[in-house]
Amino acid sequence: MGILGNLFGKGRQALPPVDLGILKCDVHSHFIPGIDDGAPTIEASMELLRAMHELGYQKVITTPHSMADGYKNPPEVILGGLEKVRRAVKEEKFSIEVDAAAEYYLDHALQEKIAAQQLLTIGTDMVLFELPFISEPAVLLSIVFEMQTQGYRPVLAHPERYQFWHTDMGMMEKLKDRKVLFQLNIIALAGAYGPAVKKAAEKIADKGWYELVGSDCHSMKHIEAMQAARTEPYLHKLIDNGKLLNAGL
Repeated sequence: MGILGNLFGKGRQALPPVDLGILKCDVHSHFIPGIDDGAPTIEASMELLRAMHELGYQKVITTPHSMADGYKNPPEVILGGLEKVRRAVKEEKFSIEVDAAAEYYLDHALQEKIAAQQLLTIGTDMVLFELPFISEPAVLLSIVFEMQTQGYRPVLAHPERYQFWHTDMGMMEKLKDRKVLFQLNIIALAGAYGPAVKKAAEKIADKGWYELVGSDCHSMKHIEAMQAARTEPYLHKLIDNGKLLNAGL
């Protein structure tokens, strides 16, 4: 049966590391220094960006947390940090394009930002947002509707990580019916969040529900996990299916 015949069986053969350069652009990371739980310093930012470049990425769209409490990060803070990172990249003289959006937390402040059209986007109209990890928000579908009414395309960050959906994917199906894009954290496939999240990522991939993959990189530990994920059959499967939107951003 060969390698492809054994990809998803018990006796699957090891695959060569996938070339992440095929993706061209990473859409989820935390590289702006000192404004969230990602890179603490500009030196750490540069270390991470050099590692992303070595993995083959030509561009990163870094996405600091933005929420009502904790990491508030209004657009001016994120864009100011972006310019600092861009200057450092230019000084270091290595070729990677850096842009910024945000990872919006679904809270009451997000509704206000949507109404005011104050969201930073991936590309022209994609809005990356995440959910609380404890329970499914009752307002989820209405928030999605509000985003779409304002001309945004909602992108749900790492749906595989929401354990309240691991045994019932009904709400995921409703979101897909409403054209919400799903973004996989690559490192989930390497087991970085545990076996249950890895299994959920594989189930979502089997359904063809991912349109974007991201690193969600905060530190060099995540770079190491990305390296480990490169031999995972499901990452090969996602990149080979030709449906991912990363390269067009």
